Amino acid sequence: MARKKKEEIKEQLPPAPATPQPITETIEKNYMPYAMSVIISRAIPEIDGFKPAHRKLLFTMYKMGLLKGNRTKSANVVGATMQYNPHGDMSIYETMVRLTKDNEALLHPLVDSKGSFGKQYSSDMAFAASRYTEVKLAEICQELFSGIDKDAVDMIDNYDSTKKEPRLLPTTFPNVLVCPNEGIAVGMASKICSFNLSEVCDGAIQLLRNPSTTVDQLLDIIKAPDFPGGASIIYNREKMREIYETGHGGFKMRAKWQYDKKNNCIEILEIPYCTTIEQIIKAVADIVNDKNGKLKEISDMRDEIGLHGFKLAIDLKKGSDPELVMNKLYKLTPLESQFSCNFNVLIDSSPMVLGVKQILEEWIKFRVGCVRRELTFDLNKKQEKLHLLMGLGKILLDIDKAIRIVRETKLEKDVVPNLMEGFGVDKVQAEYIAEIKLRHLNREYIMNRIKEIEDLQKEIAELEALIASEKATKNYIAGQLREIKKKYHQDRRTDLIYDDEIEEFELKEEVEDINYRIVLTREGYFKKITMASLKGSDVQKVKDGDEIVYNADANSQNELIFFTDKANAYKAKVADFDNCKASEFGKFIPVELGFDEGEKVFSMVVVTEYDPNHNMIFIFENGKGVRVPLNSYQTKNNRRKLVGAFSDASPIIAAIKETEPVDVMLISNINKAIIVNSELISLKTTRNAQGITLYTLRKNQRIVEAITDQASRYANLKKYKKTKIPATGTALEELDVEAQQISLI
Repeated sequence: MARKKKEEIKEQLPPAPATPQPITETIEKNYMPYAMSVIISRAIPEIDGFKPAHRKLLFTMYKMGLLKGNRTKSANVVGATMQYNPHGDMSIYETMVRLTKDNEALLHPLVDSKGSFGKQYSSDMAFAASRYTEVKLAEICQELFSGIDKDAVDMIDNYDSTKKEPRLLPTTFPNVLVCPNEGIAVGMASKICSFNLSEVCDGAIQLLRNPSTTVDQLLDIIKAPDFPGGASIIYNREKMREIYETGHGGFKMRAKWQYDKKNNCIEILEIPYCTTIEQIIKAVADIVNDKNGKLKEISDMRDEIGLHGFKLAIDLKKGSDPELVMNKLYKLTPLESQFSCNFNVLIDSSPMVLGVKQILEEWIKFRVGCVRRELTFDLNKKQEKLHLLMGLGKILLDIDKAIRIVRETKLEKDVVPNLMEGFGVDKVQAEYIAEIKLRHLNREYIMNRIKEIEDLQKEIAELEALIASEKATKNYIAGQLREIKKKYHQDRRTDLIYDDEIEEFELKEEVEDINYRIVLTREGYFKKITMASLKGSDVQKVKDGDEIVYNADANSQNELIFFTDKANAYKAKVADFDNCKASEFGKFIPVELGFDEGEKVFSMVVVTEYDPNHNMIFIFENGKGVRVPLNSYQTKNNRRKLVGAFSDASPIIAAIKETEPVDVMLISNINKAIIVNSELISLKTTRNAQGITLYTLRKNQRIVEAITDQASRYANLKKYKKTKIPATGTALEELDVEAQQISLI
C-alpha cells in the first residue's frame, strides 16, 4: 500500500530538467520581474511626485467630478479606484488618508476631507472606516490635472485594458519636491522630504531663466526642507549642499517648546516629522523610570492634543531648570531626530538618485513636453476651426446659391458633394456648411463667424511661435509658476537653527556624592571600598607576590587615569566600578578597561578637576624627566583610551601628580640618589615630550625608583638635594644611624 502511494506521488511530480538550470538564470526569470514591478509600479515615485497608487486614486476622483462640487463618501472613491488599482480596498483607503488635510502629512493636502483621518504624528490615532468619512479633491489639484484632457500626457490601459489612465500627471509645479514621499522597493528605497512651494517655484523659475544656476545659488532660494509639522532644522550649509548635489545625506530636526511658568511645565508644540508622540512619550517614560535617574526633574507627562492644536505637557519638579531638561530630552529622546534623505526618482522608468537641482532640471524637461503637447492640441483645434470658417466665408458670396443647392438636391447623400462642387470647398467644410441651422442662414450670423478668422489667425501664429521657441515655452511655464506661487503661497513652517548657534551639550550622568578608599596593586588589581565597609575590616587582601602601589581616598565624582607601560592612558570614573571589600582581590584593570595584549598598568592618579596649574611628572629610566599639564588629558567626549600619553623613548619609572611644588627622589641601580624639586623639571605642553636629563648616568646605570615620600625611608636628605640639573648621585645610607633611630621609636 505504502509502495503504491509512493509510486502515485512520483508520477505526480514534474520530470527533472534535462539540463540543470543555473541559479542566476532562475533568479533572472522568476525574481527579477517581481523586483522590477515593485520598483517601477509601486514603491518609487515618478517625476510628477506620485507613486502609481496615488496617481490612480487622484485620477479616479478627477473622473468622478470631485474637483468641483460636494464631497462624497470615501467608500465610493475606494470602490471606483479599484477599476484602476487591483489591490485591496484598505490599501487604497490608507493611500487616500495620507493625502487628506486632516491627516496633516502634507504641506498642501490634495484631498479636502471631512471626518476622522488620524494624524501623521501619531501611530495610535486610527482613521475612521471609509463609510463614515467624506472627501473631494482640494483646489490645488487643478494644477495636477491642468491639460490632462488636452493630450498633455500619454494615456495607457488600466490593468484589464477596459479603461485609460494617465501615464503621469501633468503637474504645473514641481510636486515631486513639495509632496514628501517614502517607499521601500527591492534592493533600493526612496525618501524625499517636502520643500516650501513658494521656494520651489522660485528655484524652478531661476533654472528656467538660467540653466547654469549653481547649487549654491539654489540653496539661497530653496533654503531647506519644510515640513507640515513645523519643528526646527539644525542647519549646516555644507551638509545641505551635499543633499542638494547628490540626493543623499541627512539633517537633524528638533522640537519647538515653550515654558509655562504658571504651571511649571514644558509645552512641546511641534515635533520632528520623522517621529511620533507615542515614541516620544515611551522614550521619556523609560528614562524617567530608569534607575540611573537621568531625568529626575520630570514628574509627569501628558498628551494635551486637542482642537487648539498639538501639545505635549511635561510637568517639572520644583526648582528644575527647563533649559537643562530640554537639552537632556534632545539628547535622550526623539524630540531631536535625524532625517535621512534618499532622493530616488523614476526617470523614464529608470530609478535615479538625483540632487535637488537635477530633479528640477528633469521636471522642467518633463513640463516643457507637457506644455508643448497641450499647446499643440489647442493649435490643432484652432486650425480646424479656422478651416471651417474659411469654408463658411465662401458661401457669404452667394447664400442663395447654397440654399438652392441644398433644396434642389434630390438625395441627402448628394448634398455634401454638391456643396463641394458648387463652392470649391473640401468635405469637412461642406459637412460644416450643411449642418448650419436654417435660422443661421443669414448674413449677420455668417459675418460674425467670419470676423473670428482674424482673431484665430493671430492666436494660431502666437501658438506656433510659442511651440517653436524653447525660450518662449520656458517663459510660459515660469508665468504659470508665478501664478501658482501667488495663489497657494504659505510661509515656512520649519525654522532653521544654525548649528554654530547651538552650544554642545554634554550629558553628564548624575552620580551620588560618596567617599571611597581606592587601592591599586602592582599586578593591576583595583578596589573601590566604601568607608562603611572599611570600618569592619581595613586589612587589604592581595595575591601572593603582589603589593599595593596606590592607596588613597576619592569621591564618586572623581576621574581616574591609569598609565600603562605602553605609553597609553586609560580614563575611567570612580562611579564606573562596582564596590569591593578589603577582603577581595578586586577588579583586574587590564580586563575592565580593555588593555591591549600584554599591556600592564604601572600607575594611577585621581583627578578632582583639570586645574591648569596641576601637572603630571614623568620620570624615565634614562634619567630624564618632564612635566605635562594635567589638562592635556582632559577630553570633551567620553574617550576611554589616550595613546601617546607620555614619551616611550625610555621605559617609564614613575608618574606623579603635582598639585604644588614637590621634592622627587630618583634612585639608581647602584644605590645612589638625587632629590630635585619639581620646579626644576621642564614643563612641556606636548604629552609625549622626552623632557630633560635630571640624573647623570654612566654606562649600564639606570633609574629604578622615583618617590616623593623619601622622608619616611631615608635620613639626612639634605645631602641628596640638588639645586642644578643634571646632577650626579650620592650614595644611599641605608644603615644611617638616624634612620635606624627613627625606625626604633
